[in-house]
Amino acid sequence: MAGHSKWANIQHRKGRQDAKRGKIFTRLIKEITVSARMGGGDAGTNPRLRLAMDKAYANNMPKDNVERAIKRGTGDLEGVNYEEIRYEGYGIGGAAVMVDCMTDNRTRTVADVRFAFTKNSGNMGAEGSVAFLFKHCGQMVFAPGTNEEKLMEAAIDVGAEDVVTNEDSSIEVITPPHDFHIVKAGIEKAGFKPEIAEVIMKPTTENVLTGDDAVKMQKLLDALEALDDVQVIYTSAVLDLPA
Repeated sequence: MAGHSKWANIQHRKGRQDAKRGKIFTRLIKEITVSARMGGGDAGTNPRLRLAMDKAYANNMPKDNVERAIKRGTGDLEGVNYEEIRYEGYGIGGAAVMVDCMTDNRTRTVADVRFAFTKNSGNMGAEGSVAFLFKHCGQMVFAPGTNEEKLMEAAIDVGAEDVVTNEDSSIEVITPPHDFHIVKAGIEKAGFKPEIAEVIMKPTTENVLTGDDAVKMQKLLDALEALDDVQVIYTSAVLDLPA
């Protein structure tokens, strides 16, 4: 299908995130703080914290900001106590949507998320309504033109679960969530640098949306993305947006 490109969708998502750089810092600080609170302030023994710190440094966050966030999480500095909440729902064409939030006011957050769904032709569902359509895993995405054979060999050697070559020639390496850092380090040591590297909820099915449906779905995702308490959004929608 024309425009049905995973690589194009990934680049589109990255571009929209880059345009909201200040908000990314806020989200990363929340993630670092909660990760340190839940698993301790040592990135060597706390994989979730290590991933959050890697993302922070990849986005050029100053080291002082990272260290303050860790100290707030471990209780060495005072700070807001955030809780994690996941909301589920459906977008255009029945596309599944999961919205991960961190908030200090659950009542405010659920109202904001529900309003964003309702206003943009979506429906908020009950807990578990779409979660079964996603798989918790590590994902690394490599640009079209990457040497598939050598990448596959390197990935398998270091314990990757799967290597998938998409129609647009981009390559995805999938790992168990707890092995993500080991596999990523091994692949990078072999000379491959992923464009995207994260632990995600990966959709096991896709809803390809075109034309007006794709535009409407993007508006729903943008409305959710704009909410202060939203950390990350996962969706089964693949958008073939008009040029």
